[in-house]
Amino acid sequence: MHIDPFIVLGSAIVGLLVGMTGAGGGALMTPMLILLFGVTPSTAISSDLVAAVVMRPIGAAVHMRAGTVNRRLVGWMALGSVPAALAGAYLLQAIGRAAAAERTIQTLLGAALLVGAAAMALRHVLDRRAGDVREQRAADVAPRPALTLATGALGGLIVGMTSVGSGSLMIVALLFIHPGLTAGQLVGTDLAQAVPLTVAAALGALAFGHVELSVTGSLIAGSVPAVLIGSWLSATVPDRFVRPAITFAILASGLKYVGVGTNALGWTLCGTLLAAAVAWLWLARPWNRSQRTSQPVRSTRSR
Repeated sequence: MHIDPFIVLGSAIVGLLVGMTGAGGGALMTPMLILLFGVTPSTAISSDLVAAVVMRPIGAAVHMRAGTVNRRLVGWMALGSVPAALAGAYLLQAIGRAAAAERTIQTLLGAALLVGAAAMALRHVLDRRAGDVREQRAADVAPRPALTLATGALGGLIVGMTSVGSGSLMIVALLFIHPGLTAGQLVGTDLAQAVPLTVAAALGALAFGHVELSVTGSLIAGSVPAVLIGSWLSATVPDRFVRPAITFAILASGLKYVGVGTNALGWTLCGTLLAAAVAWLWLARPWNRSQRTSQPVRSTRSR
């Protein structure tokens, strides 16, 4: 089995992002294989799904150890997503993998993710102004069974039909159904619920797709250590750093799903980072803070 060092490097970058944010794997890994390495779409999708079966449980284990996984939420979501993923794979096979239908689903998913990314950014601004700090333990967040089950079923159906969207879609849904979750708990719970969902989707890929061992091995070699590091960071780093990274990953996923080309996507994301940096400088004004801290403290004692 040949291990491609360039695929290892690319998968390490994507694995770090998945570990930190829980999102972006399907939107970035599969296009990377197709566009940069010339892997056929069916092989890229199937190999990525099989590699994710190894990658996501490791990230979930890091979060389980850190206590950032709500197991009840995982159970309700898996109850809906696993049978729906198998149904989605069967439905796609039944309709003959119609490219038009799959493209429409991905476009709708991308539009939903773009709205979700904007809503996450707005929520971050409102929380910052209100001074809200999420400090609940993951186990203390009570699940909303009906909504959580429906979210899992919808996400599983989309993953089964398109092989993408498990992380991005679930992160957005979890944020708005259970706003008490911290950023680390969002990522941990999402990675954990994605384990049975990915297994179900991978079984469908193995049954109907084509897995290339050299590609899968290269993906595993790069993504596994990277997802370990990314998961550790998301479980320990404060919300104010992880939440923008989640929003950025979901924005990238949404743009890719609606059909933005690779070059245009790169320039758009670079422009977004630059605009975010300028906005942060304008709002935070760190130079004023440094001036205040550098001023000498005058003594008020009477001489």
